[in-house]
Amino acid sequence: MTAIRYAYLDAAATAATLLREPAVAASWGAPSALADFGVSGLAGHLAWQVLSVPRVLAEEVPAAEPLTLLDHYARARWVGVGIDDEVNVGIRDAGEDIAGGGAAALADQVDHTVDDLRAVLPAEPADRLVHIPWGPWSLSLDDFMVTRMMEIVVHTDDLAVSVGVATPPVPLPVLEPVVDLLWRLAARRHGPVALLRALSRAERAPATIAAF
Repeated sequence: MTAIRYAYLDAAATAATLLREPAVAASWGAPSALADFGVSGLAGHLAWQVLSVPRVLAEEVPAAEPLTLLDHYARARWVGVGIDDEVNVGIRDAGEDIAGGGAAALADQVDHTVDDLRAVLPAEPADRLVHIPWGPWSLSLDDFMVTRMMEIVVHTDDLAVSVGVATPPVPLPVLEPVVDLLWRLAARRHGPVALLRALSRAERAPATIAAF
């Protein structure tokens, strides 16, 4: 199994552990740190980064060249749109739907899915492609794993901050591909000079180099 898939499983297990935190259940009906996202919906959205993987693995892959990661984000409808845009409203609604059974049921579902993926992912070939139905387009499985890891790392921080617990540490094998993706997206959005200054020159740093 590739290193990216091992890293994804570590990230997924971290998400599963956070979803079982008592503070998540205690704050279930409260607003989250994200505008217009409740804690329950945010938890559902985080869970989706695990629950979506079996669905994607089951999709038939069309005979077409897969996109690169950067092309994937260039086409993603949610990138660069406002929080009230239809696609973002849909993401929030889907998170609430996924969390509809409550905190304990959601945590159980994610735990079981992580266990299943530990058995499934090693059997997938190194050159495996997957089709993303909400694209719709295809990616390599490892690139898809990177997209899920990025979502997990970002949203575990969001959820931890929302419920008042420490953000889980990010293992280096997870952090490296996620940061590599984010700096490439940030450089494309803001330009390489802005990124360089943000990382090396506080006196000339731009106000933001956010990737999205």
